[in-house]
Amino acid sequence: MLIASLAGVAVAAAAALLYFLVTDPPPGQERTVEAPPTAFRLIWRLIVAAAYYSRPWISWQGRRQLERLLVQAGLRHALAPVHIVGAQLLCGCGAGAVALAFTAAAGAAMHTVVAAAVILAAAGALYPRLWLRERRRKRRVAVLRALPFVLDMTTLCVEAGLHVGAALQQAAQKGPAGPLRDELRRVLGDVRTGVPRAQALRDMADRLDVPEVRAWVSTLAQADVLGMNLAPALRAQSEQRRTERFLRAEQLAMEAPVKLLFPLIACIFPCSFVIIAFPIVIKLMELGW
Repeated sequence: MLIASLAGVAVAAAAALLYFLVTDPPPGQERTVEAPPTAFRLIWRLIVAAAYYSRPWISWQGRRQLERLLVQAGLRHALAPVHIVGAQLLCGCGAGAVALAFTAAAGAAMHTVVAAAVILAAAGALYPRLWLRERRRKRRVAVLRALPFVLDMTTLCVEAGLHVGAALQQAAQKGPAGPLRDELRRVLGDVRTGVPRAQALRDMADRLDVPEVRAWVSTLAQADVLGMNLAPALRAQSEQRRTERFLRAEQLAMEAPVKLLFPLIACIFPCSFVIIAFPIVIKLMELGW
């Protein structure tokens, strides 16, 4: 119990020290326009403080990897790599302290307390990266869902006689809300500032890192360079993307029975057995068995 109390006091003191010692972003880190996610905003000052002290320990390879993940997750202007490392430090320390407190309060042996604290600290430190990868995966799924509609919209606009820029503008205005529409709007903004359209589209493909979007961007870039008829190529890509969307839906439907096995075995079958066996047990008890 004494160890649990000391661990709690140490964590609270460290958090208070970090909270009041560093209140501004690290030197050279400008304030971002986009707001960070809600969980980061709640403990933003602690994350900034932890990022400030963990900055010297980040290698340039790790920084580049985190920057790439942040770009692909759509958080490049909301978070910096040092913020992710700071969140890892906080999650690791918090999870280790919680494990230490609970195992010590339960009266476990010292080696068990230390092992539980180390394991949970490692898991807590790994969680922010896993969360970032999951956010990137969800963003890619959202892009793949919206891509067929955007392709249909651009195809119809091109077949109606509009040029590529106007077709992209219509897709950005009337397309479904999501990361793809936001990226199209960013492409149009880059074009208005003087960036060549082909380069802006390639930058969008690099940010999204989706093969289907790269194929679409390559078709648009070739049409700009060669002056080819764009409508047949866009129509073929649109049909292919819709076919792939139906195939993904069928694959998910086929995976559903396998995913339902664990809930059936762990939750539904025991309840069914209890309901079936309860009258039999009562009857046997009445008969004196």
